[in-house]
Amino acid sequence: MGSHYETLNKDILDVQKIREEFPILHQEVNGKPLVYFDNAATTQKPIRVINALTEYYSGYNANIHRGIHTLAEKATSAFEDTRKAVKDFINAREVEEVIFTYGTTDGINLVASTFGRANINEGDEVIISSMEHHSNIVPWQMLCEEKGAKLKVIPINEKGEIIFEAFEKMLSEKTKLVSIVHVSNTLGTINPVKAVVDKAHEYGAAVLIDGAQASAHINIDMQALDCDFYVFSLHKLFGPTGSGILYGKRSFLEAMPPFRGGGEMIKEVTFEKTTYNDIPYKFEAGTPNIADVVAIKKALEFVEEYGKDNIAKYEDELLRYGNEQLQTIPGLKFIGTAQDRVSVISFIIEGIHHFDIGMMMDARGVALRTGHHCTQPLMDIYNIEGTVRASLSLYNTFEEIDIMVEGLKNIVERFK
Repeated sequence: MGSHYETLNKDILDVQKIREEFPILHQEVNGKPLVYFDNAATTQKPIRVINALTEYYSGYNANIHRGIHTLAEKATSAFEDTRKAVKDFINAREVEEVIFTYGTTDGINLVASTFGRANINEGDEVIISSMEHHSNIVPWQMLCEEKGAKLKVIPINEKGEIIFEAFEKMLSEKTKLVSIVHVSNTLGTINPVKAVVDKAHEYGAAVLIDGAQASAHINIDMQALDCDFYVFSLHKLFGPTGSGILYGKRSFLEAMPPFRGGGEMIKEVTFEKTTYNDIPYKFEAGTPNIADVVAIKKALEFVEEYGKDNIAKYEDELLRYGNEQLQTIPGLKFIGTAQDRVSVISFIIEGIHHFDIGMMMDARGVALRTGHHCTQPLMDIYNIEGTVRASLSLYNTFEEIDIMVEGLKNIVERFK
C-alpha cells in the first residue's frame, strides 16, 4: 500500500533524492534498515550542513567580529550572512532583531530573565497553555515565584486544542505576558497563535511563541504574526545541535537589560561602569557557537530549496496515511486528534507499556520516542504516564510507515 502512496506523491517531493542528502539514514540498526521516526526530538542533518561544519574548522576557524586578519574576517562574514538568512527565513523586519542562542530553552530563559524580571511584578499574571513543553513552563514558574506573580494555564479539550474562550476570559490588565507553543511536540496541534497574539495585544500583554516544532513544518512570518518574541532550535530544522534563534521586536530588545555579561555585549568597560552594545550583540556575550551558526545557513537553504509548502503538503499525506494504518491496530488509542496538526502521531496501546513498545520497535530498527516528552502536566490531563510518538519528516516514506505498523501488529499479537 505504501508504494502506491509514494507514486502518487512524487510530484510533491522527490523523497528518494532527498534521502540521498542524509548519510545517517543509510544504515542498519539491530540488523534492520533504520526507520527514523523521532524527528520531533531532533531532525537528521543533510550532508551540506555537515560539510559546512568541516569547512569552517578546516578552512577558516577564527574568532569573530574583533579580528582584522583574513580568517577572522571570513568567519565574521559567514556568521553574519547566517543572521541575514534567518531574517529572510522568518520575515523579520530587521536583521538586528535576530539573536543567536543555544536553543529554544535558552531563548525562553533569556526573555524570562530580562523582559520578565524588568516588567513582571507582584500581582501580575503570565499565561501559558496546558500543552507546553517543560522549557515553556519552568522559567515562568521560577519568575512568578520570584516576583509574586501568578501563572495561569489555558485548558484544552479532548482533541488537544486550546479552549480559546477560556483564554479570552483569563486576559485582563494584570496580564503582562502570554507564552504559548506554536505546535505541540506531543500532540502535533497547531495552535491559533495569530488569534492569541491579537487578543493578548488588546490588553497590552507581550507574547512569546515557542516555535521549536513549527519551524520545520510550517511557514513562520514574524511580520504577519506580529508576536513580540519567537524562539526555535535549529537542530529540529535540519541544523546543528546547540544552536537556536530568538526573534524579538526592536523596541523590546532595546529596552531589555543584557542576559549575560562578558565580551561582545559591551561597548566600553571601566571598573566604575560598563556601557552595553547595540542589539543584537547585547545578547550574545562571549565567543558564540560560530561553526554551528555558519552551518545554519545551509540548513535554511535546504528547506527553501524544497519549499515549506511542498514539505507541509507531503508531510500531511504521511500523517493521513499513518493515521489510517495505525487505526487498524487493535487496542491502539490516539492521544491528540486536533483538526490542525503537523506530522506527529502520539498513541498508546491497551495493555502494553509504552517503554516496552519502544524497545521492541527498536529491535526492528524503528526509532520511536516514548515517555512524557517533557510534557508531564499534559500527561496528567490525559491520565497517562506517557505515549509512543512517531514524528515524521520530509525524508520519511510510506513504506517506513508500513514497517512500523507491521511491527506494532506483531507486538500486539505477542501480548495477546
